[in-house]
Amino acid sequence: MEHIGVAVIGGGQSGLATAHALLRRGLRPVGLEASDRTAGSWPRCHDSLTLFSPARYGPLPGLPFPGADRDRYPHRDEVVAYPTAYAGHLEADIRTHQRATSVRRAGPESEVALDGGRPLAARAVAAASGAFERPYRSALPSLEEFAGQVLHAADHRSPAPFAGGRVVVVGAGNSAVQIAAELAATARVTLATRGPVKFAAQRILGRDLRFWTALTGLDTAPLGRFLPRPPAQPVLDGGRYRTALAAGQPDRRAMSTGTDGTKLIWPDGEREEVDAIVLATGHRPDPPYLAPLDGALDAEGNPRHREGLTTDAPGPAFVGLDRQHRLSSNSLRGVCRDAERITRRPATHLPRR
Repeated sequence: MEHIGVAVIGGGQSGLATAHALLRRGLRPVGLEASDRTAGSWPRCHDSLTLFSPARYGPLPGLPFPGADRDRYPHRDEVVAYPTAYAGHLEADIRTHQRATSVRRAGPESEVALDGGRPLAARAVAAASGAFERPYRSALPSLEEFAGQVLHAADHRSPAPFAGGRVVVVGAGNSAVQIAAELAATARVTLATRGPVKFAAQRILGRDLRFWTALTGLDTAPLGRFLPRPPAQPVLDGGRYRTALAAGQPDRRAMSTGTDGTKLIWPDGEREEVDAIVLATGHRPDPPYLAPLDGALDAEGNPRHREGLTTDAPGPAFVGLDRQHRLSSNSLRGVCRDAERITRRPATHLPRR
């Protein structure tokens, strides 16, 4: 069995930020990425996705986004390519096709079992598979009985398969509104939400919102655990999406109350034939490999932690969770700060390289 210092499970933005922080502290991490590339969940995003933060606020430490225009909003393919380039930039041992299946305590070490590979014995483990691995399917009334197509936004790529059809997009966040507005160009689309869509200005006084949150310190303040979580995050908008909804492209309705074959039942009793339902209802973390560790996960499989650290000292650390420590904890711009923070613990008791 190979013995290592720190196993970093996940090779996307969270894993790369963690590897960078560990290297800065003189440790030798081994990154374990289940897929064939270090791009995290970005390849599963829809083709037209663009970041809601300018390129200047998105990079991980030491490598800016390519391109001269630092105020542009990078598109999906740029964001997919960036972590791969960053992995090459790091002098770290990052191994692809290495899916962790379980982590168990074995004396002073943790045994990390790998799908089809030899297990590793690690002195410390960082669970850095992030917050976007498990698509969350909202519990809509009788959705399981709907006879039409149901897919999560994680499985949506482009509007082409829905051209000319009747589509309902469920959700009130950035992805839901972006997908619904794009689909509305070629299909009849309704955005189904539990309440009105809330918007926030993308730019204020000619500057992107991130400029102001950085200037005021709000982006880096340790407020993740303390501020109440809104039912839906406001949609960042320069005016395009608000205009589209006002024009009925897409229209917005209250959530359906049930299904009847391929029909949705709306609150007013109308039964309408629908071809497809797209659930843009977010994601949850998915670290099932931690299930053998007592107390690491709650009953729903979510990490149990306090600002990324388990209360049991030998337990794993977490990186990239929503509101882990800051409001930006699960974003490209915020994950590096949390990675620096959680790597203090292994740095205090592991030998340097």
